[in-house]
Amino acid sequence: MVAMSGGLDSSLAAAILKKQGYDVIGATMRLWPEEECGRDERAKSRCSLSGCDDARAVAAKLGIPYYVFDFSNEFKNEVIDYFCREYNRGRTPNPCISCNQKLKFGLLLKKALELDCSYIATGHYAKVGCNRIMRRYYIREGRDKAKDQSYFLTFVSQEALARVMFPLGDITKKKARAIAKKMGLAVHNKVSSQEICFINEHYVDYLKKKGATLGGEGDILNRKGEKIGRHRGIHFYTIGQRKGLGVAYKEPLYVVNIDKAKNTITAGTKKEVMKKVFIAKEPHWVGIADLHKPANLLVKIRYGHKKSPARVEKLSDNEIKIAFKKPQEAITPGQAAVFYKKDVILGGAWIARVLE
Repeated sequence: MVAMSGGLDSSLAAAILKKQGYDVIGATMRLWPEEECGRDERAKSRCSLSGCDDARAVAAKLGIPYYVFDFSNEFKNEVIDYFCREYNRGRTPNPCISCNQKLKFGLLLKKALELDCSYIATGHYAKVGCNRIMRRYYIREGRDKAKDQSYFLTFVSQEALARVMFPLGDITKKKARAIAKKMGLAVHNKVSSQEICFINEHYVDYLKKKGATLGGEGDILNRKGEKIGRHRGIHFYTIGQRKGLGVAYKEPLYVVNIDKAKNTITAGTKKEVMKKVFIAKEPHWVGIADLHKPANLLVKIRYGHKKSPARVEKLSDNEIKIAFKKPQEAITPGQAAVFYKKDVILGGAWIARVLE
């Protein structure tokens, strides 16, 4: 089963597997609850069955069966509610990771197995392999480093990875477009989406509509704890943010800390937003079964971050301490810290608090 969104990447994944001789089924997940639909043309398109037209057309061209599964309730519970809950906590969520873990490689994989499929495939730019000695599946970066999506797949289970295929892992995005055009796929020039898929407006307006218990105005403090201004509500800010502080200072100020309990934001200089040590929780191990001793690894703290050398140490079954060799900008609670050995993901954990 190929998860087909109607975009270039998933369409090409289906076409490649079909050409390689696999018996392919296409499937689209309908994710958005009714209340998310109908506010504008983009929302109507993505939410209605007509929004599946591109995926259905590709499936018809390839001569493969095509299904649409309604996962809107599960999407609300596992992704939308999580998104709102994290902002309520003063954290910055990563809904794509949750969606991959719970829906695409959870519920959709279950549907695939029910339809007697042996594998589930997606258009992710990543690779999956198996260490026969360790008896573990692992994730590797895709060939196209600019489009690599391995970071978003860190929390996918071993059971799922045993049945995952990434047909685009060894090609570049540019090559993918060329192949799709040569194969006659009408979506070869379709623009890739870069936004949070379920939001059509500013995320704060969205949170309000969802009934999030957002705090009001509060104090902006400097690193000494002195009041230097007022903020509009902590949900408007994230660690490392520069714009929107409205505080006059001799040099630009950035958000360096958000205190949900006190409803305060601490601002500091560029140097002060650079940190080295943090704690991450709820580790999930991929390329290894566990981290038995401290290790020097490469760590990525958000999708757009260049992975950097760090000392990774297990404090308990639920806590990992990470110490970068050099300070990194905007280590943000709520984001995932992903641990690499070269281009292989060993595991990841959720950033909980920054120490120094």
